[in-house]
Amino acid sequence: MSWARRAVPAAVAAVAALAARDLLQRDHALRRNFPVLGRARYLIESIGPELRQYIVAGNDEERPFTRDQRRWVYASAKQENNYFGFGTDNDIEHTSGYPIIKHRTFGRAVPPSAPTAGHDVTLPCAKVLGAARGRARAFRPESVVNISGMSFGSLSANAVEALNRGAALAGCLQNTGEGGLSPYHRMGGELVFQLGTAYFGCRDEQGRFSLPRLKDLVASAPVRALEIKLSQGAKPSLGGLLPAAKVSAEIAATRGVPAGQDCVSPSRHAEFSDCDSLLDWVELLAAETGLPVGIKSAVGDLGFWEDLATLMRDTGRGVDFVTVDGGEGGTGAAPLIFSDSVSLPFQQGFSRVYRTFAERDLHEKVVFVGAGKLGLPDNAVVAFALGADMVNVGREAMLAIGCIQAQKCHTDTCPTGVATQNAWLARGLDPARKSVRAANYIRTLRRDLVKVAEACGVEHPGLIGTDAVEILDGRTSSIPLDRAFGYRPEWGMPSAADRAEIVRLMTAEAPQGGSAPPSPTAVG
Repeated sequence: MSWARRAVPAAVAAVAALAARDLLQRDHALRRNFPVLGRARYLIESIGPELRQYIVAGNDEERPFTRDQRRWVYASAKQENNYFGFGTDNDIEHTSGYPIIKHRTFGRAVPPSAPTAGHDVTLPCAKVLGAARGRARAFRPESVVNISGMSFGSLSANAVEALNRGAALAGCLQNTGEGGLSPYHRMGGELVFQLGTAYFGCRDEQGRFSLPRLKDLVASAPVRALEIKLSQGAKPSLGGLLPAAKVSAEIAATRGVPAGQDCVSPSRHAEFSDCDSLLDWVELLAAETGLPVGIKSAVGDLGFWEDLATLMRDTGRGVDFVTVDGGEGGTGAAPLIFSDSVSLPFQQGFSRVYRTFAERDLHEKVVFVGAGKLGLPDNAVVAFALGADMVNVGREAMLAIGCIQAQKCHTDTCPTGVATQNAWLARGLDPARKSVRAANYIRTLRRDLVKVAEACGVEHPGLIGTDAVEILDGRTSSIPLDRAFGYRPEWGMPSAADRAEIVRLMTAEAPQGGSAPPSPTAVG
């Protein structure tokens, strides 16, 4: 009782002091006019995203990922029931642009009916990466689903480690992102090493690209390919900055920069200035390392792609793969105008790039990789139908290891320890446990892709043609995918030889389904 008598006056005094401060400050009119009570407005505003996420918003209203989409990723990662009951709650008939995948009644592939069918099936790429250009270390990627570039520095050490261990368990590739190859990328998963504009991890003391350091790095780690990052969907043609406070000794060592100083990524590369010099550099890297070399870019001005494809056709030099990042792709931090309005969304951007290569008969010689919310089966199927050979998953992989879409990536206060360098927050993420969830998610996405491919009558998602997808255009009409994006009927497929080989691989790996024995009176 004596404690209560002391606490009440103390609480009253605290409130009075707070009220006095509000009355005297001049920054916020609301707090000055309504001391103490006015603070409730800012409190509610600060937790508004959480209120909408858990209480207000419907299943399909949130962005960038709806509640339904997040639930599917979470359940898949935990190997829980990821089915949905009572039918779709999407407004299909009235949603212009909604994709419809058309199943086949009688197809070449027959889906197995077992509940666990496809769970452990491998799903290799239909093309051999680097084979068309004769790279010494060409290879067929074991998985058409791989982990997108997310740098150590943007993600915590524990998150990078969880994703790398998950990549090893799932048999897929992890892209390092432009922040260099950290110790946490060396946990068993195979890598695509990304070369950004600052050449982190392979630069000299003056910040210039160093070929010897790149070769040493490649020799010391399971790097299977090199990706030259030109731009990304969420912040195309925009340089980056990791503030000095985040540049720890560990990050500095990984990137090859001084600790405790701002770490700047320029907006342009120093090693090339046009498509001609870009291709010279690509061929140099490929010759010196033996690795397949590709580029990653968002899509804006098509003149770049036309020049690149024309030079590839006319000179014999070329990239081995092209990663197209949609404008809806994510990043740790970007100005709103860049996130919202700069660069084309994936389907429009990818289709224009693919068409540019196909018009020059190069589409069968390049491996096309898609990125930008393609970690959801419906989006991925459309990407494959448009000609993608593989898809990269970024934010979906983050969701699988615990991200709750708090959208605090740019504040260093990620509550689940995924996108932060705060040691206390990062410690909550257990890499060993979360790696299993990352692998479960990737396996489940591959399973769903196989099941949809078989429903479309083919053995592999890379064999889904544009004729298998229609785009709704309002309540009463739709348009085939090839007409929507200006494709010729034969586009969107690997070569005949690649198709035959991937069918052979898939039918040897995945058993076909069937039906009950026919009755004695069955016809045929």
